[in-house]
Amino acid sequence: MKTIAIVGGGITGITTAYALAKRGFAVTLFERHRYAAMETSFANGGQLSASNAEVWNNGATILKGLKWMLKNDAPLLVNPAPTWHKLSWFAEFIAAMPHYERNTIETARLAVAAREHLFEWAAAEGIDFDHKREGILHIYRDKKGFDHAGKVSVMLAKGGLPRRAVTPAEMTAIEPTLAGTYYGGYFTESDSTGDIHKFTHGLSLAAARLGVHTLYEQDVTHISTNGQQAVVMVGEGAAQTVHTFDGVVVCAGVASRHFAAQLGDRVNIYPVKGYSITVNLRDEASQAGAPNVSLLDDETKLVTSRLGVDRFRVAGTAEFNGIDRDIRDDRIQPLIRWVEECFPNINTRSVVPWAGLRPMMPNMMPRVGKGVAPNVFYNTGHGHLGWTLSAITADMVAGVVAGAMP
Repeated sequence: MKTIAIVGGGITGITTAYALAKRGFAVTLFERHRYAAMETSFANGGQLSASNAEVWNNGATILKGLKWMLKNDAPLLVNPAPTWHKLSWFAEFIAAMPHYERNTIETARLAVAAREHLFEWAAAEGIDFDHKREGILHIYRDKKGFDHAGKVSVMLAKGGLPRRAVTPAEMTAIEPTLAGTYYGGYFTESDSTGDIHKFTHGLSLAAARLGVHTLYEQDVTHISTNGQQAVVMVGEGAAQTVHTFDGVVVCAGVASRHFAAQLGDRVNIYPVKGYSITVNLRDEASQAGAPNVSLLDDETKLVTSRLGVDRFRVAGTAEFNGIDRDIRDDRIQPLIRWVEECFPNINTRSVVPWAGLRPMMPNMMPRVGKGVAPNVFYNTGHGHLGWTLSAITADMVAGVVAGAMP
């Protein structure tokens, strides 16, 4: 039986471990935290959103970034201080702009395919993750945003995802609690939401039942390979331990770039920070005043999900500021204000803020497949769609490993 190491215990690492175990590999997973899904997979927006497949590689994104550069509460914030990593990433981002339509269509195709695997796994393993299949409603306050969404819908349809335009009256019927004035919206009935942390934890237990050896509180410091064996080193100095495997899959989020460099590969992931708030709905009025249908506000770049009866998640924004996990109040306050404006009956006395670093490739496409060495593989760089794409990319990389290491 071939032995495979997986570095990283977030949504991509756990789904990859599960998919490889199902194929009969002896899998060992390394995670530096005490539990699975404690970083970027902890408190994201909750959307399983094929309808959010549009990649960001277009001129409008660049113009918005320049316009908002000095505005601390802007949805997209770029620290103007230059670093070689940031400059190289943005150069590749611009170079990928001609592939905007192709990559959007391919992302939609992957997202649609991912659902089958994720729903199947959750049902087979009895995982409760506050799954809500109420669809996702994109909301637009002006004609410009609405018209752009129409063009995106054509691309999504080519990727196998139907969605329909809705009037303000239809928006009210779909989600009666939503306040404000809107030009129109787009509704994707097949999209859904859920708690990524609960799902990942549940699947980690299922993977362990399949024989995956999960090693938590193990801080991997170095990975190497001679093409036949992969060596994973944990810790430093006298406390360092060395583990040997037939192959390794890097699923380490923003740390993947560092490990890839050790293995002779270039994986130009940049850490794009996103924020979320979880509003605790502690009274009946708040519970009645919170939406059941998931929303995506394209103007403010915020998404929502209803997690069970008593939690409401709002997430979004993108901050290019390197490895910085600080939770900034000036980035959290716009999320709270948005809740108070759009859902005035929600009491915001109990709000839990969070920030995570999305591992984002310049072309907005995940890195899935082989490295330079024949026994090195990657499943990383999913950006803001890690939750949405995780099940299909895990199945894809498991298939690549099985083909390379039968």
